[in-house]
Amino acid sequence: MHAAALIANRLHNARPVHNFPAGNHVGWMDPGLIVYAHSVEPSDEDVIILKKRTLTSYSDATAVTVLGRDPDAHFGIVNPPVYRASTILYPTVDALRRHETRGNVQYGRYGTPTNFALEEALTALEEGYSSIAVGSGKTAITATLLALLEPGDHLLVTDSVYGPTRGFADGMLTKFGIAIEYFDPLIGADIEARIRPNTKAIFLESPGSWTFEIQDVPAIVSVAKRHGVVTLIDNTWASPLFFKPLALGVDISIHAATKYIGGHSDLMMGTITMTEAMDHRLRKSIWETTTASSPDDCALALRGLRTLDVRLKQHQQSAIDVAHWLATQPEVAEVIHPALPNHPGHAVWRRDFKGSSGLFGFILKSSSAAALAAMLDELEFFGMGYSWGGYESLLIPVEPAAIRSAVPWTRSGQAMRMHVGLESPTDLIRDLEAGFARFRRALSD
Repeated sequence: MHAAALIANRLHNARPVHNFPAGNHVGWMDPGLIVYAHSVEPSDEDVIILKKRTLTSYSDATAVTVLGRDPDAHFGIVNPPVYRASTILYPTVDALRRHETRGNVQYGRYGTPTNFALEEALTALEEGYSSIAVGSGKTAITATLLALLEPGDHLLVTDSVYGPTRGFADGMLTKFGIAIEYFDPLIGADIEARIRPNTKAIFLESPGSWTFEIQDVPAIVSVAKRHGVVTLIDNTWASPLFFKPLALGVDISIHAATKYIGGHSDLMMGTITMTEAMDHRLRKSIWETTTASSPDDCALALRGLRTLDVRLKQHQQSAIDVAHWLATQPEVAEVIHPALPNHPGHAVWRRDFKGSSGLFGFILKSSSAAALAAMLDELEFFGMGYSWGGYESLLIPVEPAAIRSAVPWTRSGQAMRMHVGLESPTDLIRDLEAGFARFRRALSD
């Protein structure tokens, strides 16, 4: 069933939902009480809503403004209300025993209609079967890996992976008896040589959020499918608008919704979007290790979703403008941005992605601690802080060599990670010009 029909059933349909054997279920039910989405035929009203929410009839730019909204169900209110709840009341003893409630909401730990509105919007945008919103991007990653893996399994991880993901794999997963192997992010179809009889999953991140390699996702997925290996990807950099991994055969797409989906640096959230097979296989186990994101944060994420298209386009263009300017600066050895023609993965990026975001890197030719401090400490519009994806610009030094093992980081010079926000690129460039002037003076002292 299309995501829109699931929303319709959740918000409109109070009919009994059948209890099926454990193993196949939809997210708004208790993980022990399983429901097939298609087991309840949509009403005429649902079919009307389904027609209104069919993504094939309009673009993603329109989709982000309409998905997850149903004013008719809320007295004409444009945005889904914030449903805060722990206890949910059941109308009858029979409903209590069958875990059936109005709208199929049964306990706050699994979410409320506010969560469901966001989850179904993201499911449709990602072209998946279901989504779960949890407390952070790292939580989404760790809960999924814990649900998927067991002692004795072998996990392949891209060497360009997000640092906290590497920390979890090397620490917790290794302690649980799971073999971790990192691979060259540019390996492509040659990953076949790394597949073992016990290889359970391949974790991708394209591009890497520090080093920005673009992976050949279709080639890796093709190998994985031949061997029955699950593929999952951290898709935060591109968002659901600029990259559709499930359409390329990836099984699970994970986002730090903290970043572009939220877009305002005021919420923590992760999302997990799955194929039907993965939903049936993993959902119960995911709920064993995490809880739903708060309805308030889901409302903030829905707010962010409404402007995601216009924000991303601005992030993209401003970042390209700043990247081109940086490439002309004598202090800069290299700009690492997948949308630039000289990027090693540019052709693959053009083939698989619909756009680029505001995050990229560059390498300084020479540096010193004093020069770096002189440049960064006095920047007016670029802040220094972890995370990215908000409206504000950020610039920090990074040390990729510290988090690489399969492919050593060999570039000389200080690596920098930049997030270009929504400020005028002209103002950002002026800020950087002044920063580089301070940098040069400090180097010469």
